[in-house]
Amino acid sequence: MNDKMTSGEIAKKAGVSQKAVRLYDEKGLLKPSDYSEGNYRLYDTAALQVLEKIVALKQIGFSLEEIRDNLIQGEASNVEEALKIQLKNMEDKKYRIEKVIAAINRTFERNTGNLDWDDVAEMVRTINLDQAADERHWDALKHTSQEEDWYVKIFKSLNLSPDMKILDLGCGYAKLWRNNRDDIPKGSKIFGYDIHGSWADDFEKYVSENKNKFPKGVEISLEFDDLEGESAWKKISGNKEYDLIIAHYLSYQVKDFEALVERSSKVLGKGGIFSCNAASVNGWHAFNKEYLKKAGLNSSFIDEIVNEEQSGQDACDEMLKKYFKKVDLITLENTWHFTEAEELFDRMCARYPGQQKFLNDNRKKIIKVFEDDINNNGEITYTYGSLFRRCSK
Repeated sequence: MNDKMTSGEIAKKAGVSQKAVRLYDEKGLLKPSDYSEGNYRLYDTAALQVLEKIVALKQIGFSLEEIRDNLIQGEASNVEEALKIQLKNMEDKKYRIEKVIAAINRTFERNTGNLDWDDVAEMVRTINLDQAADERHWDALKHTSQEEDWYVKIFKSLNLSPDMKILDLGCGYAKLWRNNRDDIPKGSKIFGYDIHGSWADDFEKYVSENKNKFPKGVEISLEFDDLEGESAWKKISGNKEYDLIIAHYLSYQVKDFEALVERSSKVLGKGGIFSCNAASVNGWHAFNKEYLKKAGLNSSFIDEIVNEEQSGQDACDEMLKKYFKKVDLITLENTWHFTEAEELFDRMCARYPGQQKFLNDNRKKIIKVFEDDINNNGEITYTYGSLFRRCSK
């Protein structure tokens, strides 16, 4: 019996508590190799190796259920795949934690010493908005990798010229400037506004590290302030008038987009442009209607959504016309590429949550029309247009 260890001894060797050893026994992860005359659990060196493996796997984030079902009782050949899955899970958790940290910091930045539960609710809303925006961005990168970089396309559409004075509202990570750094016209003065705890913190670092790499005379300055507060607009108006004001991907982030539009109109110089993208009719509706029709299914519910979105777009344009004499609509296009029918079906379901039963009842029909096109053409492509407004006084 000298080579056997008690639960206390094996726990000490593995650096865990006796309670943990008992828990792993209850979960079916670590079984005693023997029992003493007093019916105490005893463990051998093989059990110690199992325990050390459990500790290591818990350390990198596996749950006890995952360890039991996939690793302790599974084959060694499964380890690599399990680690890849765990890495993805941990990266997802890290991303969500970073979003929460950023949202809490933004909440503190906006509300110093005057917090209540409404602020917490707003914080949760911004976390969800941030995550949704990121997911849309990653989705686009995945399916449009063969196309011209989206932010290069937006940059070109702005038709910048040397010595412009540019106000970038909610600049964030600022891919518009990062991805086009060498093509920013000489002498451009760019004023970025955002709040601490956002990706603008990283952009501030980027500007500092690359200040000698921008074209001649280009200056980028960042201010951290809440664009829905008075202090930010006092600073903005202090720089007088701007040749270009950018408010991209901002309409869903602020509580009162019209107030931001009105304030922007007051600091836009003569001949200047206010650029934004707000309410529009989502182009994916046409794509989904086409495939529902191919499947012989009724798509009238999409028409109702399109009519509602069109009303929102019309209302947005009317609002902009209150502050600008001219509102031009431009569409920037990207071609999306798909090779998985299941993914296209899941995207359709996600876009129409109120039609889950109808779509799932007809799942086989819908997936078949996707599969037929993929098999015939190697992939499904769809050119999707994003609507931007270019407004002038």
